[in-house]
Amino acid sequence: MKNLAAHRVSQRFSFWPSTLRARLFLILFLGLVIAYGLSFSILFFERYTSAKAVMLGTLESDLATSIAVIDRLPAAERPAWLDRLSRGNYRLELGPGIPGIPDMSGHGPEIAARIEEAVGHQFPLTVEAIPGGNGRLQGHLTLSDGSPLTIDVTPRGVMPLASWLPYVFAVQMLLLVACTWLVVRQAFRPLGDLAAAADALDPNAKSEPISESGPREVAHAARAFNAMRDRIAHHLEERVQILAAISHDLQTPIARMRLRVEMAEESPERDKLVSDLREIEMLVKDGIAYARSSHGNGEKTSRIDLSSFIDSIAYDYQDIGKAVSVIGPVHGTLSTKPHALRRILTNAIDNAIKFAGAAELSVERKEDGETVLTVLDRGPGIPDEMLEAAMQPFVRLEQSRNRETGGTGLGLAIAQQLAAALGGKVRLYNRDGGGLAVELTLR
Repeated sequence: MKNLAAHRVSQRFSFWPSTLRARLFLILFLGLVIAYGLSFSILFFERYTSAKAVMLGTLESDLATSIAVIDRLPAAERPAWLDRLSRGNYRLELGPGIPGIPDMSGHGPEIAARIEEAVGHQFPLTVEAIPGGNGRLQGHLTLSDGSPLTIDVTPRGVMPLASWLPYVFAVQMLLLVACTWLVVRQAFRPLGDLAAAADALDPNAKSEPISESGPREVAHAARAFNAMRDRIAHHLEERVQILAAISHDLQTPIARMRLRVEMAEESPERDKLVSDLREIEMLVKDGIAYARSSHGNGEKTSRIDLSSFIDSIAYDYQDIGKAVSVIGPVHGTLSTKPHALRRILTNAIDNAIKFAGAAELSVERKEDGETVLTVLDRGPGIPDEMLEAAMQPFVRLEQSRNRETGGTGLGLAIAQQLAAALGGKVRLYNRDGGGLAVELTLR
């Protein structure tokens, strides 16, 4: 039920961005747009109110003057003065005008009150709305001599908008978008750098610390991250040093025990003890090898001929009766650490022989300069969900303690450590048709 409710909530707010950067951008942008809209609305309303007050005040004073002048003019001269006394929002006409309706809306009642104020209650007045929209009104009154006069009022916009105003508004919106994006970018760029540094964190590899410049909070987070990385590297170094020290110190007592056991009389128990000591000795050697691979073995880089190098590894196994072969032609040279590279390949080949009885080597040179060396077998492979765990130290996919099957769980971990020291990476994948491939990519 909880999952269903969460799914419904996520569907309801599916418009909400998934990244913090986009959310902050949207919040800032909408906030600025709303604030800008409120400011514009307040300014528009204030200007509208002021312009309406000016218009109504002008209408009242102009009408009062115009009606007074028309009333005092002789009837024959009145038509000549109508255009002179008319204004932009009203006209004076002699005659009864157009019949209208008493119902008025919008500014009608307010304009009617202004007309009544202008007339001054001196003349009988009737104000009606003219059908057809636009807020047109007509005031019908009778002058002192009994002549009908019509005031035709057509209210104009109290605040006409300039034609260039929409373009200014569009430019302002673009400026808001640009400024909001710049602010979000400046705020999240250090966070992105920190996330990238966290993704690339490798305590065993030497890398430059992230920059500790910028705002105080950003600089503090960068210093904390650099200090955390140093502490992790220090803890890992201590762990490896302890493993190396223990493994090294165990070699002497193991050698003495093995010597004493071999001097004893032959018996089944003696053979079992020799086998157990041999397993312990191999475990100690693997521990020392893993400790050395974590810190690099100090080997210098040199250029090797790939064909001769790969053939020599295959021949060494063939000489002792192991089925190791090379697939396809091998050409070119490679700048690398030969002993480390040999250890990576032999660890993978030993695993292939152990679980499949045979191994194949292939070399591929890519156009981007990468060299891919792959050890292939037709053994049982590894479950897909265990491929990543197989690269971790002391992880045994075969849970027995038998050296011949379970091993120490350090072979692939050592290969991965050495590959990192060579600037490459190791990848495991199951082959089509069964079997495992250990792929080493060197740049």
